[in-house]
Amino acid sequence: MEVIVNAVASLDLRYVYFAVFLFAFAENLFPPLPSDVIVAFGGALVTLGDGSASLTVALATAGSLLGFLSMYGIGRRFGGRILKEGRIPFITASRVDKVRKWFGRYGYGVIVLNRFLAGTRAVVAFGAGVSALRPAPTLVLSLLSAAMWNSLLVAAGIFLGENWREIERWLSAYSAAVGIALAVFAIIAILAARAARKRKSQGGGKA
Repeated sequence: MEVIVNAVASLDLRYVYFAVFLFAFAENLFPPLPSDVIVAFGGALVTLGDGSASLTVALATAGSLLGFLSMYGIGRRFGGRILKEGRIPFITASRVDKVRKWFGRYGYGVIVLNRFLAGTRAVVAFGAGVSALRPAPTLVLSLLSAAMWNSLLVAAGIFLGENWREIERWLSAYSAAVGIALAVFAIIAILAARAARKRKSQGGGKA
């Protein structure tokens, strides 16, 4: 990952913009890739040189959206076959089942949160296709999610300036915090479900 980031950081500005789009797109199909760090670098160039915040956000969002919709389309068209044959290492039946349960419980809200959940982007996009979520709201909400997340990354890059590499540490801390929060939420949900079942069984016994 460090080699990729260093290579992008050495490019001329126009090629940096191309890299922002390319990596934002590709991370949905070939994770993990350092797309978030590269987008933040694009933001840092606003402070360090002649970079454009709006162009960086637009290109990153376009790449993210196109990548998400590509994986969504793959899941919708070939999902069953891929899961059966295990052709994509990071797309497993257990991970897709988990995402489908999220959709069953939280609906399209999962699409909005997708960009903010570390390590789930490709699986959520694929799972949305397998679950046959409607294309129109999926497109709109994935666009909204990508625009918000990439705007935050660009803002962080502008803030950090020449210290833009600190974004890697920030993202690692963020990912750890999200992981802990999700684990705590899952435990609370399980305990709440068990308590609800216990109350229901006790009520049925009294009746």
